[in-house]
Amino acid sequence: MRSAAFRVSYLVLLALLSACAMGPRVRTDHDPDADFARYRSWAFYQPLAMEQSGYTSYLTEQIRRSVRREMEARGYVYDEAAPDLRVNFQGVVRERTDVYSVPRMDVGYFYSYRHRAYFGVPFWYDEAQVRQYTEGTLTVDLVDARRNHLVWTGAAIGRVTQRTPQERAAAADRAIAAVFARYPYRAGSAQAAPAR
Repeated sequence: MRSAAFRVSYLVLLALLSACAMGPRVRTDHDPDADFARYRSWAFYQPLAMEQSGYTSYLTEQIRRSVRREMEARGYVYDEAAPDLRVNFQGVVRERTDVYSVPRMDVGYFYSYRHRAYFGVPFWYDEAQVRQYTEGTLTVDLVDARRNHLVWTGAAIGRVTQRTPQERAAAADRAIAAVFARYPYRAGSAQAAPAR
């Protein structure tokens, strides 16, 4: 009975680790001269890069909710009239192609007239493999509102495998959380929080 519970715990842990390993790659950059201690309030950039066409979608609304959650968790106050920071975001989807080689081994058969028998001779070669996939990049920019100057940016890059709108919204939420996990500041503080 105890070993069955151990196996179930082990399988749950394995599933969680594989889910974490398959998360997006996150890249960040910041302006080294920016004074993050000055920033206490925020609002969305107008117009948002993801809404350049003039309308919103369920995905942009989900990303707005996720960004609001992450900014408020860091102590920033939403102030549409006079924010210190403006938050912009953009999503890009591209078709990608991976070309790689896989080592293969085969056997060639030859007939020996001297020995009157067939012999197998192994030979090795590389077989080219081509795989096409869809890659998505979700970028979040924090802009100094007074100077209209980029002070921090983060991007989550990963394969797009979600099929339904609900799966895409959940993936966007996870991507925003992964990007903000790399944002080290809190409202009114220039001290970077320790990396997680």
